[in-house]
Amino acid sequence: MTEAQKAATANGLDAVPVLELDPLIDDPATRIIVCCGAGGVGKTTTAAALGVRAAERGRRVVVLTIDPARRLAQSMGIDSLDNVPRKVEGIKGSDGGELHAMMLDMKRTFDEIVEAHADPDRARAILENPFYQSLSAGFAGTQEYMAMEKLGQLRARDEWDLIVVDTPPSRSALDFLDAPKRLGSFLDGKFIKLLMAPAKVGGRAGMKFLNVGMSMMTGTLGKLLGGQFLKDVQTFVAAMDTMFGGFRTRADATYKLLQAPGTAFLVVATPERDALREAAYFVERLAAEEMPLAGLVINRVHASGAARLSAERARAAAENLDEGRIVDQGGGKTAGRGPRATSPETAAVPPVSEAAPTAEADTDVHQLTAGLLRLHAERMQVLAREQRTRDRFTALHPEVAVAEVAALPGDVHDLAGLRAIGDRLTTGRMPS
Repeated sequence: MTEAQKAATANGLDAVPVLELDPLIDDPATRIIVCCGAGGVGKTTTAAALGVRAAERGRRVVVLTIDPARRLAQSMGIDSLDNVPRKVEGIKGSDGGELHAMMLDMKRTFDEIVEAHADPDRARAILENPFYQSLSAGFAGTQEYMAMEKLGQLRARDEWDLIVVDTPPSRSALDFLDAPKRLGSFLDGKFIKLLMAPAKVGGRAGMKFLNVGMSMMTGTLGKLLGGQFLKDVQTFVAAMDTMFGGFRTRADATYKLLQAPGTAFLVVATPERDALREAAYFVERLAAEEMPLAGLVINRVHASGAARLSAERARAAAENLDEGRIVDQGGGKTAGRGPRATSPETAAVPPVSEAAPTAEADTDVHQLTAGLLRLHAERMQVLAREQRTRDRFTALHPEVAVAEVAALPGDVHDLAGLRAIGDRLTTGRMPS
């Protein structure tokens, strides 16, 4: 570890720059914001909150989500989202600011590509092909590829001046960058060309020997994959042959769009070890791909209004209360004063009706206070663990700007909640 990294670790988040998001979303040169990170870290909420804030500050925004939980639609007061951008009502936009939202329909996007790049007869043959139906509905990487396709379509329409993308909830966040190349390579790769070879060489007099070899190859594949499946694949390939180059071309164009000025990546994480390890991996990958990283958003960060009371002192105080060492359980210095103590009549009869309820109430207060002290001790332990985890990330990447978002007491389910998240996002740093 370098001396700079050691200093960053010693100083915690004070040693790294603050991620300022208002200037980013206000800049008209910013046209695309991509929220990425591991699953379950709040990418959808972050994307929606940024969309609401940008729209209410005068931008024409569309938020593209690939979240199957449909929380985005619910929080924006929309019954459902689909492949068509829908305007969100209740946005207090200035200077023509508007917010639209949509949810990626993977199969419908694939269908639109086929319909746009094939004549009606060929498009119908492709759409009805069993292999195409399986490919468009769930082939590995299709969702990520179609997210890139839809992003390219939205940017080409130039109807919105800011597009906020919530990346797919993949096992690895890197799939969003890798899948378009993988699917493009598959559709334009050697396996597909090999399947096309029998159709292309069939009927040529000089290719009989090659045809025999191809027949043996396809026969073997038919046994491995199933004869009908192989036939469906070959029919699909024959119909899609003229479109394969287009997949690769559009994927490359969108990839370059993500690298261009005007695009900003936000890596989203929680202050947990696995999420920040994934975030660090993504930061390194974005740098390797020369993609513009705006910074890191750490969601659900805990805080305390009594941070000066350490966990150790809180536990010690709770133990003292339990053992009665802090509070005088008896009458204290006032026990021998007053007429009740000097009167023989009152001394002979203990004031049970008055003293017992007071002692019971004191005991309840002591137990409640001890319980609160223990809860505070647990909270301080959580804060310390989160701080250590963040320090490890900032030690490795002290150049990455960081914004912290305080944890909310409940789930976000409306525009007011998204505005609250937006306020916390743009504050940038938790109070000390």
